[in-house]
Amino acid sequence: MPVAKDVKPFTAQARCVRLLSKVADAASLAPVIETRALSRGENDLLIDIKAAAINPSDVKAATGLMPYAIFPRTPGRDYAGIVIDGPEGWIGREVFGSSGDLGIRRDGTHATHLVVEADAVVEKPKSLSWEEAAGIGVPFVTAMEGLHRAGVPKAGETVLVMGVNGKVGQAATQIASWRGARVIGVVRKSEPYEGHASSPVEVIDASATDIAGRVRELTDGRGADIVFNTVGDPYFQAAHNSLGIRGRQILIAAIDRIVQFNILEFYRGQHTYVGIDTLGLSSVATGVVLRELGAGFASGHLKPFPIKPSAMYPLEQAKAAFVAVAGSSRDRVILKPSA
Repeated sequence: MPVAKDVKPFTAQARCVRLLSKVADAASLAPVIETRALSRGENDLLIDIKAAAINPSDVKAATGLMPYAIFPRTPGRDYAGIVIDGPEGWIGREVFGSSGDLGIRRDGTHATHLVVEADAVVEKPKSLSWEEAAGIGVPFVTAMEGLHRAGVPKAGETVLVMGVNGKVGQAATQIASWRGARVIGVVRKSEPYEGHASSPVEVIDASATDIAGRVRELTDGRGADIVFNTVGDPYFQAAHNSLGIRGRQILIAAIDRIVQFNILEFYRGQHTYVGIDTLGLSSVATGVVLRELGAGFASGHLKPFPIKPSAMYPLEQAKAAFVAVAGSSRDRVILKPSA
C-alpha cells in the first residue's frame, strides 16, 4: 500500500542495545545503549517496541558462533509492539513478529523502536500480553517450520519430541497435539512435561529407560512417525532407532556435529532427515509461519509461554539478561524497552 499523500515518514530517536564486537562468552559482553534515528521505507513499518525476547541464537551470535553476524549491531529477533508510522491503515495496530535476519545480519529488536517490512508483522491476539507475544517467535517458528518440512502430523500419528521441556520442544508438542497427533516426550531426568498440550503427553525418562524400546512398547511396535530432535547428536541414535517405517527425524541443533548411522537401516526404513535453520528465514517468510500459528493461539489450542517477572529486564540490564540465557535459563527471558 502506498504512503498517504502529503504525510512525511516519522523519524524516531530509538534507544538501542549495541554490541560493538563479538566476545568469547556472555560474561565478557559489554553492551552499550546508543540513540539512533530510525525512519521507515515506503513499505516498512516503524514499531514502538513493548517487549523483545532474548534467544539462545542471540547469545551464540554475540559470542562468535555465527561468523555471518554483522558487528556492530543491535541484537534481537523477536518482538511485540505498536505501529507508530506506516502505510495507510497501519498506525495504532498491535503486532508481533520474528526473523532469521533481524539482530544477525541487520539491526534487531533490542531497542525502543524497530523498522521492519509491513508483510513481516502479525496482528497480536488481544488475549496475549506484550511479553507473551514477544516470547512466541523463534521457538514456535522453529517448531512449525520443522513440522511443515517433515509433513504436518495428523490424527493417528505419533510424534516423539526429544527435549520436550525445552521451548522448541514445548512448541512442537503444542502444535502436534493441536493437529491431533499423539505426543511422546523425552526428558534427560525424571520430570513431568511442564508445558501446554491439547492431549496427554507420555514422558520417557532417558536416564532410566531405553528410549527406542519404550517408544516401540507405546506404539505396539510401530515406532514414531516423526521424531523432533531438539538436542541433536546426543539423541540421534535413539531417535533413529525410534523411527517407524517412513519415519522422519527433524534436527535443529548439534553439540559434537558429527554422527554415524546405519545407511542400510536408513533406506530400508524409508526414513527422512529434515534439517531446520530458521536463521535462513527472512522477516517476511517468518511472518507467513506466524500467521498460520495465529489461528491456534486465537482458538486456545496454542498458548504462549508464561513470562515470570524475574525474567524481565530493562535495556540497561541487557548483559544480565544475556547471561541468564547463556546459563540455560528455562524461563523465557524478555527485554522491556520502556522499563
